[in-house]
Amino acid sequence: MSDAHQVTYKSAGVDISAGNNFVNLIKPLVKATSRPEVLADIGGFGGLFSLNVAKYKNPVLVSGTDGVGTKLKIAFMADRHDTVGIDLVAMCVNDIIVQGAEPLFFLDYLATGKLIPEKGAEIVKGIAEGCKQAGCALIGGETAEMPGFYSDDDYDLAGFTVGVVDRDHIIDGSSIAVGNCLIGIASSGLHSNGYSLVRKLIFEHLGLSIDSEFPGSGTSVAETLLTPTRIYVRSIHNLLKDFTINGIAHITGGGLLENVPRILPKSCRATIRLNAWQRPHLFNVLRDAGNLERDEMYRTFNMGIGMVLVVEDEQAEEILDRLRGLGEQAWIIGDIRECDVDSSHIMLVEE
Repeated sequence: MSDAHQVTYKSAGVDISAGNNFVNLIKPLVKATSRPEVLADIGGFGGLFSLNVAKYKNPVLVSGTDGVGTKLKIAFMADRHDTVGIDLVAMCVNDIIVQGAEPLFFLDYLATGKLIPEKGAEIVKGIAEGCKQAGCALIGGETAEMPGFYSDDDYDLAGFTVGVVDRDHIIDGSSIAVGNCLIGIASSGLHSNGYSLVRKLIFEHLGLSIDSEFPGSGTSVAETLLTPTRIYVRSIHNLLKDFTINGIAHITGGGLLENVPRILPKSCRATIRLNAWQRPHLFNVLRDAGNLERDEMYRTFNMGIGMVLVVEDEQAEEILDRLRGLGEQAWIIGDIRECDVDSSHIMLVEE
């Protein structure tokens, strides 16, 4: 057979050399997230992590997995890829911190039509930054070059984290009681939810481009919509050292209306006062662009609240002070009341 008819993996669209180059580019990024328990550098078939069981009376592993969703479309449009990795880590570690877990390690999955090592390194730069914010180690991952499945410029991300909590310190909502206070901790914006609706409103209803100024913000659409998801791990662990937290809800897809009831006992209802915090302007822009009803907004977006803590009334003000000292914005946004079994477990009140 002549050379003209020879087919290679590279000619089919998969460049192994580019993959090797990518690994070399990300090695220092990964190393910067290491913890003492990590036993090997990346490159092996599995990540090795030695759990310090002496640190816990009865350790329980807690795991979480998630992606970034269609927020990635904004990154493609802006050709900016250094922040979505923070979102990826945030969506996973914020889920397990609600049960009191300390995130230990993280793995990522990057699938793309054509691997461009420099773009891939920008993505992993964000993942590494998210891991550093959460205090967990990036110990491995998978990069899949899939020509014909994804277009050359597209990619998708998924992440997986494992954490640990002592069985006696698991936060499961069972101690939530009537009279408890709800503390809302501010989000950094949209986080990573509702972007299918956001893109429709911004680019179709308002007719803006990725480089347009986002109305009333002084920043571009790209800058506003790519603001990374806030990671709450260090602040919540700081609280857990000195305070009792009866329940925590991560406000992700489903917003306040869907996520707060997930942690409540059947006999309890969360009453949330909508005037208790200042909603970021961007949510008003989205509401007006689509003439969205109130409940649609609170079921789709976080509305400026990234985490909700359920705490004892007598500790609420002290917890607020601690959070503000840690650089968080936080407010008492409601309380827990008695609920009939057949009634709604959440009520939004404008008072």
